[in-house]
Amino acid sequence: MKLLWKQPYFVFGFLLLAFFLIGSFVFEWINGPDPKQTYFLMEKGRVIEAAPLSPSWLHPLGTDQYGYDMFAKIMLGAKYTIISAMGVAAVRMLIAVPLGFAIGTYWQKRRTTINSFIDPLHYVPMTIFSYLMLYPVLWEPMEGFSTTVWERIVIQVVLMAIITVPIVSALIGNEANLLYQQEYILASRTLGASKSRIITRHLFPMMREKLFVLYGQQVVETLVVFTHLGLLQLYIGGTDVSYDPMMGDPPKSIAYEWAGLFGSSFRYLQGVPWLPLGPAICFALVILAIASMIEGYTRAVSGQVKIPRRKKVSFVSDKTVEWNQQQLKEKMQLLYKEKQKL
Repeated sequence: MKLLWKQPYFVFGFLLLAFFLIGSFVFEWINGPDPKQTYFLMEKGRVIEAAPLSPSWLHPLGTDQYGYDMFAKIMLGAKYTIISAMGVAAVRMLIAVPLGFAIGTYWQKRRTTINSFIDPLHYVPMTIFSYLMLYPVLWEPMEGFSTTVWERIVIQVVLMAIITVPIVSALIGNEANLLYQQEYILASRTLGASKSRIITRHLFPMMREKLFVLYGQQVVETLVVFTHLGLLQLYIGGTDVSYDPMMGDPPKSIAYEWAGLFGSSFRYLQGVPWLPLGPAICFALVILAIASMIEGYTRAVSGQVKIPRRKKVSFVSDKTVEWNQQQLKEKMQLLYKEKQKL
């Protein structure tokens, strides 16, 4: 762990991620759960600009079409976005790691058959499965939601984790099977080690670094799927839908999470570009932070393996070697003569 904090990549990614995550809770604690609303900008008693307001010192990322401050909405929704992505990846790994080790050890004979069923899933976009499974949960019905925001987030996390568990399990199983064929594993099996002991004592320690990297990759993949669902108007925590046929508002995010902010404002990209670019840049920064942490962790782990220095070897000249051989030959002749005398 000490080497991690000496890696600038890991420290940079950790601080950037902590800024959004911790800052979101602090911002809500200071300013409340709702962003401030500004309809007009007044100067000398005259309206000089109406919502959506362009970026300024008062509103660094501008305001949306309803006058809500975009920076406040982004900070309020950061915790929902980041915690949901990390939760999806965590649940996915908790289920996939035991299954992967089982595929690579206990189910070796069936591994080819299992992979033949899982391989086609690589070519199907996960967004389609996510949309079909999450639509009944996240799309608000006419009578309103019967669950809370966090309950819907938990359901979404579990469903999105289950969707890609087979793919991740097959990946871990193939890697575990390669290690299971190594000579030191064969020696342990010969000495009577059980498969469960081999997994806990050999396979898991050998794959621990790769599993951490895989977890980071799953977080990034989840964030990308969130953006896709946002464009399809399925937002984290639920989509607020107005069924008023005359004065109904377009679907919007309930929790101010970034996927909802990006999806609901994407149609304003041409005229009001700061609305979708704000959450898009935040998505990019969080992905950059996770990638930096993975790079820093990889460098720290590789730095733990120290190559032993070779001992200095003194080289001798050819003349010295010939002289030693001559001395050895003379000694052998003397010993042979003494033996003949006896």
